[in-house]
Amino acid sequence: MVKEVFIDPITRIEGHLALRALVDETTRKPRDVWVFATMFRGFEVFLRGRPPEDAIHITSRICGVCGASHANASMHANDMVYGVAPEPFGVVLRNMAFAMTDPLYDHSIILNMLGGPDYSEIMVKKLTPSVWDDALKVDAPHRDIHGFAKIADIMRGLNPISGKIWQLAVKYQRIAREGGVLIYGRHSHPSTIIPGGISTDLSNAEYLLIGYTYRLTKLTAWVKYVYTVWQDLVWFFEEHEGYRDQGKTYDKHNMVSGGVFDDPEAYSSLNGSPEEFYSHIDEAAAKREIKPGAFINGELVTKSYREINLSIMEHVDRAFYKDWDSKFTETDPDGNKLLWGKADPRFHPWNKTTIPKPGAIDWNGKYTWAAHVRFVWKDGTITPFEVGPIARLTVTAYQPNDYGSGNGVLKVTLPRSGGADDLPPAVAEEMELEWKAPPYSTTLQRDLARAFNLVIDAAAAWKNVVKAVELVKAGHVKTSRPWSPPGRRTFGVGFTEAPRGTVRHWIVQEGGRIVNYQIHAPTTGNVSPKDKWGMSPFEQSVYNTVVTEEVPPDQWQGLDFVRAIRSFDPCIACAVHIQVGRVKAIKKMIMR
Repeated sequence: MVKEVFIDPITRIEGHLALRALVDETTRKPRDVWVFATMFRGFEVFLRGRPPEDAIHITSRICGVCGASHANASMHANDMVYGVAPEPFGVVLRNMAFAMTDPLYDHSIILNMLGGPDYSEIMVKKLTPSVWDDALKVDAPHRDIHGFAKIADIMRGLNPISGKIWQLAVKYQRIAREGGVLIYGRHSHPSTIIPGGISTDLSNAEYLLIGYTYRLTKLTAWVKYVYTVWQDLVWFFEEHEGYRDQGKTYDKHNMVSGGVFDDPEAYSSLNGSPEEFYSHIDEAAAKREIKPGAFINGELVTKSYREINLSIMEHVDRAFYKDWDSKFTETDPDGNKLLWGKADPRFHPWNKTTIPKPGAIDWNGKYTWAAHVRFVWKDGTITPFEVGPIARLTVTAYQPNDYGSGNGVLKVTLPRSGGADDLPPAVAEEMELEWKAPPYSTTLQRDLARAFNLVIDAAAAWKNVVKAVELVKAGHVKTSRPWSPPGRRTFGVGFTEAPRGTVRHWIVQEGGRIVNYQIHAPTTGNVSPKDKWGMSPFEQSVYNTVVTEEVPPDQWQGLDFVRAIRSFDPCIACAVHIQVGRVKAIKKMIMR
């Protein structure tokens, strides 16, 4: 017997994402899977004709959680299209603000408030009572740090509203937003990001740094607490038969990271023409705290920002869009063929045009509003790929970096952190924390990577605080350089890392106006539909998941499937909500 499992919506903060799975009742494993976006995505359409710098503030409205990530990707594309980079202090302030408002804020929410309830007492006791019984008996290995004696106590802590971890996440995500707003002016749509710098008022730089550092101190204790909690929870589930490989994506890594947290001097040195900016972006990107790079079939094939740009392809065979004939360029500014000459350059985002074509769902044809995003390599390989915390940490771990030699292990030492009044005393102490890149991506390992990402983000914030103090003491507090439109067509590409993965923005401008614009949110590729080159990460993760619910098939809730997808921190808020015809109000009662 085959049971259809249909879940809509999947996410807890907003909808527009659905799952259809045909599950074999005997093996409890899907035979086929469709994960699809249910509403039109098209910010690109109303960006055409606007000044490029407008895109920074418009695209931040793509998401009410990681708006700063889109603003930053657009900012980087603007820097390139105008050929202007900030002063070093401007780069530092960009890094400091971003560390707070997106990673430290959003990771805390997705782990402990949006994904965490899937592992809470309420869910585990109801759907997998034998696992709950074991959790009551098993000691938590890091109990001396986080204070939860048994694994069951951690699960109680993740209960929505009443759980201690859930409640603390509410508090500490707010502290993170406060720290970022000191520089951004507001969250989630920063008001101070501009091409070539940042417009933050520095009339009292010392006050800004004191306020930021005060909050970072509290957050440092928080991330130690969160990582040790999730280390124990992941360990417990991986020790249970059937859980270790749940939600596996690919046998070998197919992953991309754009990198984040620029080196102040290296990025500042890019100031010049748009073409020079592009030609030297690799040198600056290589010094990012979290590295750019791409794994294909288990091999780290490139560490180059420009090569990643040349390799991104998008098509719409099974998505509700029309094909397009536009072609703004066949090469990058260095003269390299887009998509290495292995695929039609029309499918590169500099050339892609968003043209919606609504239609009925056809499970054998077009079934989603998410386009296909694929990686094209020099040897002709074309493959779907994964982005997210596990991707960027893995890419970084296999390159020499500030936290490791490139052997697949990252080690971070976080300083003493007072002010942990509502956390156990142990997390106030200096602590070395470690993460090892797993051989492949799974539901549990994606969650653990997200928890460790909090650790690295806190470390990056501290490094930039120290640099900011040095620059202020030296009187180097200028942040920005002026910009003006070049008198020719220029091209920009901005990569950064949102909490849920790589964000990519592309601009073609001419005469100070946008000729073409394309946006890849992290979920754009992760949720893209299947094609002749394979399943994308969301569908692959569900396909490789077995139902563990200890109830008859007619009572399955899809817990394991939503755990797999929520481990990516899915977000389809990058949708333009359009209704054709008479407008009417629709009220939905959804359990958050």
